[in-house]
Amino acid sequence: MKKNLKMLLALGMVACITVGCGSKASNNAASSAKSAASSAKSTVSETKSAASTASTTTSASSTASTATSSVSSAKTDEKQSVAGMVTNVINMTKYEKGKKVRVWLPVPHNSEYQTVENVVYEAGMVKAQMNTDSNGNQILYVEWDKDIVPHHRVIKLMFDVKRDEVLRPELKEDDKEELTAEIKKYLEPSKNLPLNDQVKNKAKEVTEGKTTDLEKARAIYDWVIANMNRNEDVKGCGEGDVCALLDTTMSGKCTDINSMFVALCRASGIPAREHFGIRINADDITKNQHCWAEFYLKGTGWVSADPADVLKAVLKNGWTKDQKETKEKQEYYWGNCDAERIILADGRDLTLTPAQDGEPLNDFGYPYAEVDGKKVDNYTPDQFIYTYSFVKK
Repeated sequence: MKKNLKMLLALGMVACITVGCGSKASNNAASSAKSAASSAKSTVSETKSAASTASTTTSASSTASTATSSVSSAKTDEKQSVAGMVTNVINMTKYEKGKKVRVWLPVPHNSEYQTVENVVYEAGMVKAQMNTDSNGNQILYVEWDKDIVPHHRVIKLMFDVKRDEVLRPELKEDDKEELTAEIKKYLEPSKNLPLNDQVKNKAKEVTEGKTTDLEKARAIYDWVIANMNRNEDVKGCGEGDVCALLDTTMSGKCTDINSMFVALCRASGIPAREHFGIRINADDITKNQHCWAEFYLKGTGWVSADPADVLKAVLKNGWTKDQKETKEKQEYYWGNCDAERIILADGRDLTLTPAQDGEPLNDFGYPYAEVDGKKVDNYTPDQFIYTYSFVKK
C-alpha cells in the first residue's frame, strides 16, 4: 500500500512538472499559446495520435496536426524559434569518368526571420565558388571536368541556422504609400504565373465586391483553400503552373497552391511572392522542401500566407474544410508562419551564377546539377544523389 502511495505521489509530481514546462515543438506536436486576456495563465495543447481526436482548451489553444510543423492555431504573444545545423551532401560519384559534372547548391542567407552562420563547405580536389545571383540568392557552385576520378565528386555543405516564427502584425492599410521598384517587381508575371486574361478574369471573379487590398488578399486566400486540394501524386513540390491548374484538377502541392495565391494577388494589383525552402522538423529532411507565400500590404509591409499548409493538414488528418481544426489552421496561416522552415532561395525563371546550360529554373528550392550539359532530375534525391539532415540545438 505504501509503495502504491509513493508511486502515485511520484506520478503526480511528474505530471505537474510536465504541465509547467508546456509542450515541446515536434513534427506532430502543437506549440503552446498564451491568451491575450491574461498574461498570468497559459493553456497547454496536447498532441494525440492519429487514432484519437485532438482537443483545444480555449480558442487560443493550438491544434495538433500530423500534416505540418508544430504551430499554434492562433497568434501567440511570444515567438517560437528553432535552431540547429543543416548538412547537405551531394554525391555525384555514380557518373562515369569522362563526363563534365556541374552542381549548384542553394545556400540560405540572413533575412528578417532567419539567421545563418558558420557556412562551411568541402569539395575535395576542386575549387568551389560562392556566388550571388540577381535575386540575391547565394549559390555554391562546383565543377568537375572530364579528367576527375568519379569518387572525388562529393560536396558537403554545412551551416547553422536560427529561424523565428512569424507572427501576424497589425494589418494596417495605407493607400498613400508609394511602392518602391523592389516591391513593384512582385507585380510582374513569370512563365508559370502569367497575367493573361484567364488569370485576370479569375482574380476579378474571386475579389468581386472587395474594395481594399486587404479584403482582396483575404478573399483570394480563402478561395484557394475552398477550391483547391493537395495531391500527393504530384512530383516534388509541383510546378506552380497556374493556367494548367485552372484548366484541370485545381490540385497539387505547395508550389501549385501558393502559386495560385500569388498569381491572383498580382492580377489584383497586390505584390506577392514565394519563398522556396526546406522544413527543419526532423533528422532527415531530404524530402522536406516547402514553399510559402507573402503579399505586400501598403502601410504594413510583407504579410505571410500559406494556404498550402492548411490543405496539407486537411488531407493528412482527414479533416473537412469546414471543421474547427481546419478553420484554426486557416486563421493561423493568415499572417503567421511557423519556425520549422528556412528560406533557401527566392524567385522564378532563374538563371544561375555561373549560368546553367539548361533552361531557366522554375525555382531554386532544390540542388541543381548538369552532366555533360543535361539536367539531372533534382526531384529524385536518391538518383541525383543528395541528402539534407538537421541536428537541432
